[in-house]
Amino acid sequence: MKVRWAVLLLAGLAACRSPDPGSAVRLPMGFIPNVQFAPFYVALDRGYYAAEGIDLEFDYSFETDGVKLVGAGELPFSLVSGEQVLLARAQGLPVVYVMAWWQDYPIAIAAPVGGGIQAPEDLAGAQIGIPGAFGASYVGLRALLHSAGLTEEDITLDSIGFNQVESLVAEQDQAVVVYANNEPLQLNARGYPVNVIRVADYVDLASNGILTNESVLVNDPELVRSMLRATLHGLSDTIDDPDAAFEISKKYIEGLDQLSAADQDLQRAVLAESIMFWKTDRPGYSNPQAWENMQEVLLEMEFIVEPMDLAAAFSNEYLP
Repeated sequence: MKVRWAVLLLAGLAACRSPDPGSAVRLPMGFIPNVQFAPFYVALDRGYYAAEGIDLEFDYSFETDGVKLVGAGELPFSLVSGEQVLLARAQGLPVVYVMAWWQDYPIAIAAPVGGGIQAPEDLAGAQIGIPGAFGASYVGLRALLHSAGLTEEDITLDSIGFNQVESLVAEQDQAVVVYANNEPLQLNARGYPVNVIRVADYVDLASNGILTNESVLVNDPELVRSMLRATLHGLSDTIDDPDAAFEISKKYIEGLDQLSAADQDLQRAVLAESIMFWKTDRPGYSNPQAWENMQEVLLEMEFIVEPMDLAAAFSNEYLP
């Protein structure tokens, strides 16, 4: 999922507060309205949040640092990528990851078919386009390099913003860091076939999910359980009936119903590919090994300086 997470360098905490029962809950999404948020649209549209006493409001503001707001007790929940949880806790923020939405880390490398890049070890000497040296894209790239015994010194990084498709088509870079459920589909739709090297095929990392804080868990654990029940209900419905979920998404994504048939088909494909990252026999469950692996990568990157108590960083206790 393309989400703009920044590396957190935060200090100072405010008293954590739980919202009043029945009050609005603002959920930072980290990106613009998109079919990848279909489970939340479905859960809201079908009244699952309302049935739990939650009046949910989506927040797409790029400036909103959901992790910081949750850590400071300004908001009870945010969507988050796994690395941000450990980065925040390393800075003293009392945040806790309570539901794994994405089961596999969605970051990947896309390279033109025939260009000689098919596996992580082929990245040696390559110029690689990346949104920037931050967030899930950067962590995923470093994890792939690490899996092949490579370091950042073995490649050339090209900071290109979120212009991976254009960069690769223009041959500005030999490969680009992408979200496996998104840009490869766009490239193929343009008639530009690519090899996709998925991080998840080489290392299991904690991926995108729902974040809360320690105070909410202590003072209002039922709010957390309610949030997860409603969200997982929407997730199950989306997986079971993607077509219905896509139609519901049109109510929440301005202009989706006005796209050409080809562009709507591309968005349907993005949703279908995303669902492959969500399917699991244990919805919402966080794999402890994925958190161990994430910590190892962040230590190798020197984004954190010492191991932490991972049992405090995530919990499966509040799942239905």
